[in-house]
Parts: sequence; structure tokens; C-alpha cells
Amino acid sequence: MTELISDELPITRQTPFDPPAEVTEIREKARVSRLRFSDGHLGWLVTGHRQVREVLGSPKFTTNPNEHHLLDVRFQDEAPPERREVQPGMFLNQDPPDHTRLRRMLQGQFTVRRMNQLAEWIGTIVDDQLEHLRSFDGRADLVKEFAMPVPSLVICALLGVDYDERHRFQEDTAKLLSLESTFKEAMAALARIQEFMGELIVRKRAKPGDDMISDLLATGEPTDEEAANMALLLLLAGHETTANMLGLGTFTLLQHPDQLKILKDEPEVLDNAVEELMRYLSIIHFGPARTAAEDVEIDGHLIRAGDTVVVHVPVANRDPEKFPGNPEELDLRRPASGHVAFGHGIHQCLGQQLARIEMRIGFSKLFAAFPDLRLDVAPDEVPLRTDMGIYGVHSLPVAWSS
Repeated sequence: MTELISDELPITRQTPFDPPAEVTEIREKARVSRLRFSDGHLGWLVTGHRQVREVLGSPKFTTNPNEHHLLDVRFQDEAPPERREVQPGMFLNQDPPDHTRLRRMLQGQFTVRRMNQLAEWIGTIVDDQLEHLRSFDGRADLVKEFAMPVPSLVICALLGVDYDERHRFQEDTAKLLSLESTFKEAMAALARIQEFMGELIVRKRAKPGDDMISDLLATGEPTDEEAANMALLLLLAGHETTANMLGLGTFTLLQHPDQLKILKDEPEVLDNAVEELMRYLSIIHFGPARTAAEDVEIDGHLIRAGDTVVVHVPVANRDPEKFPGNPEELDLRRPASGHVAFGHGIHQCLGQQLARIEMRIGFSKLFAAFPDLRLDVAPDEVPLRTDMGIYGVHSLPVAWSS
């Protein structure tokens, strides 16, 4: 089989809501192709929806970062050459049986039933934040005053983190996710967040509360280091991802007034609308990465043990083989289930039900409270998070009739 080889992975977006056009063109030529990494390694790029699910669902691939080749040349000369053990509790970077043991400790906290029970409480948080937004008398930055605070308040309360201490992790989270940070700067930011979480674990051991971390510690299973890193992952994922979906999703709906009208007029589409926004936006630039632990065949291509594979979730979520009827367009009525925006397989996002509830409540209440919400700047003046690991908007200036 003739293989398409790319010498680099395009990351420049031509429009705010679409993945790079060059990657879409690669998918149309070959849903599994070769990709040359910055260290010279000839690995793989997977862009088809079915093929991405195969990679993410296969036990023949490892998530251990020590096994991966690096795409990012910034880290190539700075990363320590020796292998390092994956830090205890960092279950995103661990394979079974360690991953299985750690994830099992948290799974009961994130059941659909338990998350649905939180809906009324989350609605109150959203209502309070909308009242705060209204106090700005007609114009505000939606990211700063709504999209970021809502999921931050939710995850802080669930984990038992004092919201007033958010500066201890939000600034360093931004440094950790910035594509402009050096390896040393990113690792220093991570170390500071870990220090904060370590202090939190000590406090929870001494004085448990009604929160997820206290419940986790009460099981007697995790070590303090494991608990701190597990809580860290939940904290970072729990506010950054949903915040950027709320911000970028609002920008998207304001730029698609026909779809916004559907959201407002047809409440029965709300659940699917969230799935379609997740599919359409897929707020990462590319990834995640896996490395073959043994030889494995994907779509007729033999991937050798040691080969690193980068899957491209945004382009896979636009694959017409899975989503017929012009998947390049936003259509809130389109059946959007089966997207891979939350991943797939054993590493599928643990908090996806919480994120869905926050988005359903957030979008519906926002546009009900501010029916004439509009951009307060030209669309091309909205600052995009092209410089961050998680895509979105840095700010979203909006206006409304006060």
C-alpha cells in the first residue's frame, strides 16, 4: 500500500471554528498516513473517525509519555534524556492495571445518576453568575465573567477547593497549557499546582468535608501523592475544557444565528445541540498520542511496536463517513452521538457527564437571560487561543440591551 507521508502536522487554522484545511485534505487522501516527528521519527497520523476509535480503543497502544516521540520541537532539547517514572496518580498517562485501579476509585463519583442529581445546584450557580454578568450594565467579557467562573465554581465545590484560592492554580494552568511556555516553565507551573494540591490533601486528611477528595481519601486506597495528582487532573480538566466550550460555543452560536434560533425555539434539541457543538468544535488542536506496545494493524496499515501515533480528533469529528450531510457545517438537529471529542476507550473523559450538564444549563440559561446577546467587537477581533493547548477564545466581548 502506498503511504502518504507528511513532514509536519499543520496547526494553523484558516477560520475560528474549523481545523486546519490541510489536515482535512490529508484525511480525504488517507485516513491513516505517515507523519515525520520533530526528532526524525516516522510515526503515524490518524484522521478517520473509525480509525481513531480503533486506536483509542485498542489495548495494544500505551499512553505512557516515556514511550512517545515528541511532535513539539520546543520540548525536544529541554526534556531530560533519561526515562522518568510516571507520577503516581497521573492515570491519564498510565495503562492497566494501574490505570484501572486509579480510575475505579473515582468512577462512582461521576455516574450519570449522580451528575443529574447536581443539575439543580449547577443551575443555581449559573443563575448567580448571570446576575453577576447583568451587573455590568450592557457589556462585558463573557469568558471572564461567565464561561470561566461557572465550571471553576462547580469543580472547586465538588473537590472541596476554596474558590478564593483559584489564583493558586488558574495562572499556572495557563502557563502549563501555553504553547509559548518552555519545558522548564511548564514543569515549574505543574510543580506549583502539585504543591497546592499536596497542601489540600493534608488539610482534607486532618479535616474531611463533604467533597470528592474527602470521599476519595476515606476509601483508604490512594497514597497522598496519588490522591493529589488525581485531584489535580480533575481540577484542570474540570474547569479549562468546559470553560472553553462555553466561550467558543457562544461565539459560534452568535456567528450562526440560524442555529441559535433553533436552540432558543426548540428546547427539545438542547441535548443534541451540546453534542453537535462538541463534535463541530472539538477544542484541542490535535491528539491525543499513543505508542504501539506491539505490532498492530489499523485499516490495513501495519503499525510497528514503538511507532508513535497521533490521532486528530477535530478532523475525525468532521469525517463524512460517520457524519453524512456536510459535517463541515454546524447543524444542531444533526444526530451527533458517537463523536470522539471526549475521547474513546478506557481513557474516555471521566467527567463528560458533568461537562454536558454544565453546557446544557449554561447555554440555555445564558440565551434565555440575554435574548439579544451579541458580539461587542468585529468577529475577527475576538482573540483566539491558537497559542494554547486547549483551543477556545481568550476573551469574548459581548453586549446586550440592559
